[in-house]
Formats: sequence, structure tokens, C-alpha cells
Amino acid sequence: MSPRIVITKALGSLATLAFVVVFNFFLFRIVESDPVATLFRGRNLTDAQRDELTREFGLDGSKLEQFWAYVQQTLQFNLGRSYVTNQPVWDEIIDKAPATIALVGVSAVLSAIFGTMIGIVAAWRRNSKTDYASTTVTMTLYSMPDFWLGMLLLSFFAVALGWFPVGGIEDPTSSETGFGLLLDQAHHMALPAATLTLAYLGEYALVMRSSLIDTMREDYLVLARAKGMRDVMVRNRHAVPNALLPVTTLVAINFGFVLSGAIAVETIFSWPGLGLATYEALQGPDLPMLQGLFLVFSAAVIFFNFVADLLYVALDPRVRTA
Repeated sequence: MSPRIVITKALGSLATLAFVVVFNFFLFRIVESDPVATLFRGRNLTDAQRDELTREFGLDGSKLEQFWAYVQQTLQFNLGRSYVTNQPVWDEIIDKAPATIALVGVSAVLSAIFGTMIGIVAAWRRNSKTDYASTTVTMTLYSMPDFWLGMLLLSFFAVALGWFPVGGIEDPTSSETGFGLLLDQAHHMALPAATLTLAYLGEYALVMRSSLIDTMREDYLVLARAKGMRDVMVRNRHAVPNALLPVTTLVAINFGFVLSGAIAVETIFSWPGLGLATYEALQGPDLPMLQGLFLVFSAAVIFFNFVADLLYVALDPRVRTA
């Protein structure tokens, strides 16, 4: 891969991130003009107390001075202090990120694997009952709001049948450690992970189906069949590997949303990750926490889009010469 391509795409990603930093600062200050008044509404604050809180939260000075301070702090991974907990936002994000990475990461892998397999079967048997049934089911699931699908699974499997916990990441009354604790967490993760997996099966199935149908029209597959190669070998050795390119880049792009998580699903299942933290920050409103989460989510999406671009160039020689 040409270093020029890598440098060009890296500079483009950095420019996008710089825009996000500027947008992130001014957006929340336009939405919330006086966070101190909002946070301490209903309390009788003296002017001295109000000034002290304003300085403590870095809201003193002009907008330009605040912006310059914000940029300097952001470069040092200092995203301010939460209005609610008074803890550093970066520490809060680092503390909650593993739960979201585990939940959405598992869901992304499962949806990619099963969605791709469904797409392969649907494409290879296109216009059959199998194709119609699989496409209908996956597209129906994909069209459902994930919070509604989550509530259905929660109501049936957790409330009605009692097979799974109704929320949380582990049993607070349990004293399990090690492998036992891991099993308990996996038990709690089952329903939210199933919700996200089912919700995004259709995306991978549809992309894989379309890509494989296009690939099946290529002349080299006709030649392989003419040589007497069985259909299964033609599909597995030639058609599927060449049709995986769009799915591979889709996986890389979707991993950019791992840190952002699923706000609605985490809230429904009380999963203590970044999605639930976003919901709670909106209730405040907790301006520094919202700013920090928005910046981290955006940076993750930008980074994995950059990775997807490089993957596409590496996997498809035609892009390098375009």
C-alpha cells in the first residue's frame, strides 16, 4: 500500500476529528447557556457560591478563552469533571467502556457471522423459499426499533419465563469470583446481546446477499463450473471470498460504533456502559459528561472508518490504481 494513500486518509481523518472538537465545544454551550443555574435549580446560591462553581466547572471567561482551555485540556485527555459525580469525565468513561465494548463487541461479531452466513445461503438459493423466508425475517428484525425488540425479549424471557435476569451486569448478592463471575455476567449479557445481534442481522445478510449475487455473474465462476468443479467448491473457494469485501469493510465501520454502544438497549437492561451513562447524563444535563461521550464516540467512528478505508485499499487492488 502506498504511503501517500495512508497519509492522505490519515490527514482527512484528523481534519474530521478537529471539526468534531470545535463542533462539540460550541454545540453544548449553545444548548445549555447556564449549566450552574440548571444544575442547582431550586437552591438559593449566593453570588460568591455561583462564581466559585462557575470557576470550578471552567465556565468563567469568554467563549474564546473557554474554547482554548478546552482544546488544551482535550489534548491532555482531560475532559473536565462531571457535574453529577464531580469525578473526571475521562475516568468515568474508562470505567464504563469495558461493559459497552463487551456487549456491543460480542453482538457485532455474532451479527456479522450469522448475518453473512444467512446472506450466503440466500444468494446461492436466490428466488427460492429459503431466500424469501430468510430475507423477510432478517429485514423485519432490522426494521424493528432495537428498544422495542429488547422490551419484547425482556418481557418474555426475563419476566414471563424467568430464564434471564431483568437487568444489570451481575448479581449483586452473589459472591462468585473468577469463572463463576464470568458465567454470571454472560447470563446477564444474554438478552441485551441477543437484542443487538437480532437487530443487525439484516444489515450483513442483505450486503452479503447482494455482493454474492453480483460475484456469481463473473465469468471465472462459469469457467470453474465448466471445468467440472462442484457448486459447493465454486461457492466456498471462489465466490464467497471475493464477495466478502463489502462485508469486511462493513464490519470495520460498525466497530466504530462499539464504544457508542446502544443507548436504548443499555438503558432497558440497566447495562452499566456508555449507553446508560449517556442516558443518565441527559437527565442532568451533565454537560462535561455529554461532551466527553460525544467526543469519544465520534473519535471511535472516525478511527474505524479510517481502518475500513485502508482495508478496502488493501483488499481491492482496483482502488489503489483509481
